[in-house]
Order: sequence, then C-alpha cells, then structure tokens
Amino acid sequence: MRLILLGGFIALIFGSCTINKDILFKTPQEYTYDTFPDSVSPSSVLTPNNILTFSFFTGNGHMLVEQGLGSTMLSDGGGQQQQNMAMQRNMITYLIDSDGTAKLPVIGRVHLAGLTLREAEKKLEELYLHYYNEPFVIMTVENNRVIVSPGSGGTAQVINLINNNTTLLEALAMVGGVADRGNASKVKLIRYDKQLMKRAVYEMDLSTIEGLAYADIIIQPNDIIYVEPLPLIAREIVTEIAPVVTLLTTTLILITILTVN
Repeated sequence: MRLILLGGFIALIFGSCTINKDILFKTPQEYTYDTFPDSVSPSSVLTPNNILTFSFFTGNGHMLVEQGLGSTMLSDGGGQQQQNMAMQRNMITYLIDSDGTAKLPVIGRVHLAGLTLREAEKKLEELYLHYYNEPFVIMTVENNRVIVSPGSGGTAQVINLINNNTTLLEALAMVGGVADRGNASKVKLIRYDKQLMKRAVYEMDLSTIEGLAYADIIIQPNDIIYVEPLPLIAREIVTEIAPVVTLLTTTLILITILTVN
C-alpha cells in the first residue's frame, strides 16, 4: 500500500512539470531589460510584404475637393456616392516585394522599403511629375499588425494598426484590457531594434498611476505586447493530481475487493 502511494506521489511530481506551461517569454531573475530611448520614436517605415493602397490624382487632388463639394449640394446623396466611386477607381492595392520594390503603373518598379509613408508619397509624386501635371498621391498600409496577449491563455489577438499613432493603452483596450489572470505590473513590449539587429525587450508596470508614463508609448508594426499571466499553481496542481487520485482510489478499491475475497 505504501509503495502504491509513493508511486502516486512520484507520478504527481513528474506530471506537475506541465504546470504553468502557458507562460511565454520567461526571463531569469538577473535579466536586464532594455531602456526606452529618451527621444521620440521614429515613424514606422515601409517593409517588404507590406500591402499598400495607392490612390493617384492629378491637379494636386482638386478632384477630391470638387467631389466633396458636390456631395454637399446633392440632397439625395448622389454626390457622396460619386465621390466614393471616384476614390475606388483611383485606388490600387499592391505588394512591396522581398527586394523592397513595388511595381506601379507607368513608372514601373520603385524601391519603397525603408521610407515612411510621407517620404514614399513624395517620391512617387516626383516620379509621376514626368508624366502628369501636379500629381497627388495618397498611400495607406493595409497590413500593419501587432500581437497582443492580455494575460490569459487563448485570448491573444493580432490587431491591425488603423491609426498610425496607436498607443500601448489603446492596443490593450482593443483586446478588452488586461485579463483577469494578467499581471498588470509585468507588461512586456518586444520590438525589433534595427540598430541592435535583434529584438529589444522592455518591461513596464501599468498597475500604478506612474504607469501612465508608458501608456502613451506609440506602438509600431510587428510589436508584441505580452501581459505576463499570474501563476495558477494551486488550480493546476489540483488538475494534475486529479487523475492520480482517481487511479489510486480505483487501485485501492480493487485491492480491497481482492483482499476480502
């Protein structure tokens, strides 16, 4: 009987190795986190595999203004519909290839990787100036994304950055805030640092009012926001021990029955 109980506890010890295995990005006690730069973070730049929408107009975009005025003059809403149709006709979706270039009408392949949106728009306007009068270019990135894990297994989400100035707090709000199990005092922001050529890891404490200093950090594409979950040792031990207890109980019942007989 004692051997059976001993065996059960040994099985429990080895089985408990799966406790809290859902906690990611663990760091040792002596780990030194990166420090946020004092200067304002630079604007995000275009990268290979970015999907962009490209709208092109001539006359410095006069048609946009004219269509906008027309929509206010028509009570049936026809002007707004005409404006939307005009915008759709002028919108082209294209991909920045692995070499950093995109193939565009008339001007062919243009290297855009490494430029901000405004720099890319200006560059294209200069190139189209050889073919059109007063070109006007509008560009947006369709697939700028970040990963947010609010601190509970199964709730991580990939969110699109519609607003280029999305803050850390806004990104957390998009996934419902810090989860019940999440530890607000241990929020990790993992970001690729071009100068260091590796991922930089920042840790923030959002559990206090001082955490507002981090709440307004501008999120960049491909960031990972990870709220560390609180360990659920007691509950997971119960989950681990339940099969062992059931096995031991069944074994004891069988032994008792055999012994009586």
